[in-house]
Amino acid sequence: MSALTRLDVTGRIMVALDYANAEGAEGLLKQLDGIPCYVKVGMQLFYAAGPTFVASLKDRGYKVFLDVKMHDIPNTVKGGSESVTRLGVDLFNVHAAGGKHMMEAALEGVDKALTGGAPRPIVIGVTQLTSTSQPVLNDEIGLTGTVEQAVIRYARTAHAAGLQGVVASPLEVTAIKAACGDSFVTVTPGIRPAGADMGDQSRIMTPAEAFAQGTDYVVIGRPITGAADPRAAIEAIIESIV
Repeated sequence: MSALTRLDVTGRIMVALDYANAEGAEGLLKQLDGIPCYVKVGMQLFYAAGPTFVASLKDRGYKVFLDVKMHDIPNTVKGGSESVTRLGVDLFNVHAAGGKHMMEAALEGVDKALTGGAPRPIVIGVTQLTSTSQPVLNDEIGLTGTVEQAVIRYARTAHAAGLQGVVASPLEVTAIKAACGDSFVTVTPGIRPAGADMGDQSRIMTPAEAFAQGTDYVVIGRPITGAADPRAAIEAIIESIV
């Protein structure tokens, strides 16, 4: 961990802009001005503010993770992937539960957008949400085995489809890297600084613990966005890691 510089760590923190509108997100960005973190635009903000807001983030130099978790028939996901690639996002995700063909179609959509000059984004698969507990996995989703086994199964399928990585809880990072290789990107939500409220997450780690597991990126929302002083909150997180 000591090998990570402050700049390294800051660029690997994805701040979740979980706001109902662009105005709320802009308020946070103003407070974090000058901190070169990634930003994550999820469904609520994207549906409210749309592609124009994402384009404005890119114009200001932010790296953007568009977290819309595409999960549909392959042709629809192919079209969606083409559209978000043309936005210039740096990373986006699709649900690995959609299967290998669907994930391959997502990459076809990316390739089609590249012919128009769009930069190539990282495409990752969603394995299991960090809110998924063992009873939810077995009794409600209907999958047998442990959460980790389900995550690794999806990670292997995503890797076979050509995706560059997956979203998973920090608890599964070591197993994912062992199954798919160290270069296979892991993006880990479910990050809570020491003493923070778990909220609706059930599989969590602190930021320092997640990086110690070997994750590539951590997604942090409410511990920053819900803090009385968001800038102080992210600064404290960075200091806890470097």
